[in-house]
Parts: sequence; C-alpha cells; structure tokens
Amino acid sequence: MNYHVHKSAIVDDGAKIGNDTRVWHFVHVCSGAQIGEGCSLGQNVFVGNKVTIGDNVKVQNNVSIYDNVHIEDDVFCGPSMVFTNVYNPRSFIERKTEYRDTLVKKGATLGANCTIVCGVTIGEYSLVGAGAVINKDVPAFALMVGVPAKQIGWISKYGEQLKLPISGVGTEKCEHTGDTYKLSGSALTLINE
Repeated sequence: MNYHVHKSAIVDDGAKIGNDTRVWHFVHVCSGAQIGEGCSLGQNVFVGNKVTIGDNVKVQNNVSIYDNVHIEDDVFCGPSMVFTNVYNPRSFIERKTEYRDTLVKKGATLGANCTIVCGVTIGEYSLVGAGAVINKDVPAFALMVGVPAKQIGWISKYGEQLKLPISGVGTEKCEHTGDTYKLSGSALTLINE
C-alpha cells in the first residue's frame, strides 16, 4: 500500500487508490471506486462505487462523490460542495437506473458549497464560484457564479480572471505564466503554454 489511510477511514476491498494519495478522517471509499495518484480526500468524504477520480485531485471536507461522477486530473472540489446523480429524486421511487453522468474536466475548480446538478460537463480549467448552482454544461476556462450560475468572465489556467468579454474576438496573455488565450465567439482556447 503506497497511500495513506487514516485509522478512522473505511476503504472497501476492491477500491483502487493510486500512490501518494491521502485518505483522511472518517472517509468512506466504496469497493468500485478508482482514485488516482497524489490525491487528497479530506475529512468526511464519501466516494461511491461508479466513480473515477484522476491524479492530483483535492477533495475538501464534507464532499460526497456519488455514482456516475467522473473527475479528471488536477481538479479542486471545495469544502461541502455537492454532486447529485438523479435529476428528479423521490424517496418512494427508485431511480438507480436513471443516474446521469457528470464529468469534471482537467484542472477545474468547484468552489465551497457549490452544487453540480447531474448530467453536466464542467470544462477544463473553469472555475465555479462558492455557492453557485450549475445546471448546464460549463465551457472551458469559464468563470461561473450565482444561482442558477451564469458566466461572468474567463479564468486563466493559473486561476486569475482574464480581461476578455464573454463573447467576441480577442487575445489575452496571462501575466503570471505568459500563456496566451484566444477568444473566438463564445469559446476560449489556450494557444500556447
């Protein structure tokens, strides 16, 4: 075992956990979960059976990652943020065959207490603000806030807001990294690193 599990955590037999991952207090990882290398699962995290988590993912305290949620590398899940997997839950109707897939792409940040309604894709390096409610797909590099969330700008890979309109044409260079971003219509791309 080349990962750390706190003595109060439960890791069910069959779970796959990568090297140098840290599983902290009162975490429960189900048997079908796949977790990459260098991750951190904070206190009171739950990871379901049909969950994949990439490398270097930080999951802060009190986050439940339910079946059909897939998280790519370098994602940050803020404290007490929420994933769902059923769109129209009812206690008295079983809908386990209706789980919707949620994909969080590489480098995205999900702020504290935000909610991700199932069935969406969160784009690469996007940033969802604290308390926001995401109910539709999020473009790569988008800065999303509010309930329901609306895009208010663009965010660099470094995590700083770019001085570009939400749609149009333009370029912007990140002063921290020198990366250049190109806006075409309503899509932003990183054109060099």
